Amino acid sequence: MHFLTLILAAPLLFQGVFAQTFETDILAAKALFNLATYTAQHGYPSGSCTLQNVAIRREWGALSARERKDYINAVKCLASKPNKTPASQFPGARNRYDDFVATHMNQTLSIHGTGNFIGWHRYFTWAYEQALRNECGYKGYQPYWNWAKSAMDPLNSPMFDGSNTSMSGNGEYFFGNQSWVGIPTNDAPDIKIPKGTGGGCVRTGPFKDWQVNLGPVAPVLTYVEKNPDPSGLGTYYNPRCMRRDISQWTSSRWSKDSDISSLINANTDIYPFWSLLQGVSSGYMGVHAAGHFTIGGDPGGDFYTSPGDPTFFLHHAQVDRTWWMWQNQDPVHRTYAVAGTITFSNTPPSRNATLDDLIDLGVNGDAIKLRDTMSTLAGPFCYVYV
Repeated sequence: MHFLTLILAAPLLFQGVFAQTFETDILAAKALFNLATYTAQHGYPSGSCTLQNVAIRREWGALSARERKDYINAVKCLASKPNKTPASQFPGARNRYDDFVATHMNQTLSIHGTGNFIGWHRYFTWAYEQALRNECGYKGYQPYWNWAKSAMDPLNSPMFDGSNTSMSGNGEYFFGNQSWVGIPTNDAPDIKIPKGTGGGCVRTGPFKDWQVNLGPVAPVLTYVEKNPDPSGLGTYYNPRCMRRDISQWTSSRWSKDSDISSLINANTDIYPFWSLLQGVSSGYMGVHAAGHFTIGGDPGGDFYTSPGDPTFFLHHAQVDRTWWMWQNQDPVHRTYAVAGTITFSNTPPSRNATLDDLIDLGVNGDAIKLRDTMSTLAGPFCYVYV
């Protein structure tokens, strides 16, 4: 669909598929309009990407059944291909999908609570999309999971209803003696997430036989043992089922339409937006952390190995969309705005991140500068969201 046509059709799109998310629908429409106006006035940031050939990322529930199955099949295809990471570096990586998990694990403490957090994950999610397209023949683009659409009832959403067009359902009920999950840790919880109706292996939907090979490093489930790898990176081969405990308790508190829109509207500077988007502080769970702990389980609730659950990439596409909406409320001043240092929560204290800092995804993509991740129409990118 032509970009201008997309803008003109936006009210009709929002009236149907997006009816449950009115506040952020308006912000998304404004972002598209502002981006079109900005490029008309300033030109395109990349000579190869224009609003005539831009890729359009859509919400999972807006895809047809065939489109969802095509995406699911591409993910499974990636997991069937041999890994590219040298065994000497990550011996637990056994397939191409594991390459992405291992990269995230290896860099976890330098890509969270840092100035490169949202840029790094934008590039990481895009590189995954390119692997699906270039290595597995996927014709579509990376879908996103709009948390607000399912915040009040995630188990019956198109994402998690366990049908053959879902990203699989909840885990079987199993929690042993664990009645809650502590955030940020079980030992020192600021937030206690009550156990839900899952906790065990996922047995429904397309990923019911999905095998997790890496980690866990920081498991939230007390009955899941840490990886025996003494390095702490969890690279030891450790095959097991994928576990989930889908948490409506979490999503209904921090993932509603108003939670996303207020994050964007109330924070005009990058630092508070960046900080509140990411994480857990004094009993507050930002939309990023809330998405992970709505999924929960193993590896979804593991800070390091969360990409081991394929919903990770739909979740982070929505994180990226939230940033994209924030940027394009004021593209002149926000597109290249950066906040944060280069260490996790500035521990140990370190310098501020800069646009010249490098992002290296190893076997998954070329090293690029942080500035190359700041616009979805520049660097290696050429996409927008609806």
